[in-house]
Amino acid sequence: MKRLWLDIGNTRLKYWITENNQVIEHAAELHLQSPADLMLGLIQHFKSLNLNHVGISSVQDKKNNDRIIHILKMLDVPVIFAKVHAEYSGLMCGYDNTSQLGIDRWLQVLAVANANENLCIVSCGTALTIDLTEGLQHLGGYILPNLYLQRNSLIQNTKGIRIPDMAFSELSPGRNTIDAVHHGIFLGLLSTIRQVMMQSPRQLVLTGGDAALFAQYLHDFNPIIEPDLLLKGLKIYIEKQA
Repeated sequence: MKRLWLDIGNTRLKYWITENNQVIEHAAELHLQSPADLMLGLIQHFKSLNLNHVGISSVQDKKNNDRIIHILKMLDVPVIFAKVHAEYSGLMCGYDNTSQLGIDRWLQVLAVANANENLCIVSCGTALTIDLTEGLQHLGGYILPNLYLQRNSLIQNTKGIRIPDMAFSELSPGRNTIDAVHHGIFLGLLSTIRQVMMQSPRQLVLTGGDAALFAQYLHDFNPIIEPDLLLKGLKIYIEKQA
């Protein structure tokens, strides 16, 4: 069975093609606030693959999602959008209003939550999100601007400071403004994760594009890196739907 899995985020569209549960194709592209237009450019490729099923995680609004559904009808296969539930497969949502919790966070929690562990799940994506679980109870979490959003905010709102794109790789005190900005932003996010981890003992799980970078400075917590955690959660969600 060949399946298409879509993760439509705030800035990127990621997709995986799986055949018999093995990933045979994977890509991620910026959608420039128009994911439906990007989907329109991909649909003929998807159509050529003779897919059996489509599973979707989307943080877009109803208007964009409706456009995406309309385009995917060209595939003539079942399409399932994942959504947040108050309870799903034993996992209890920590939000009073489930519509306020992003589906990407919910699926990442669904992927790893289990009755025998307390977890801290950190997604290092467009936003840095932190979700906590106690067994199969989701406790809620935190959302912070990621490394690059914080840097961009400084560029836009601070006169006289020009901050070029540079790697976030050190924590030592900066000896010039550029280093001070980069090291300070990175130190702030790492300190937030450490503070959360110190609240109570739990297993740290890192996912997202910068997971390996953060893991280097959080090694004392023995973090687990899960590169495709959302895909794992989306697969679980679809299997339970079936």
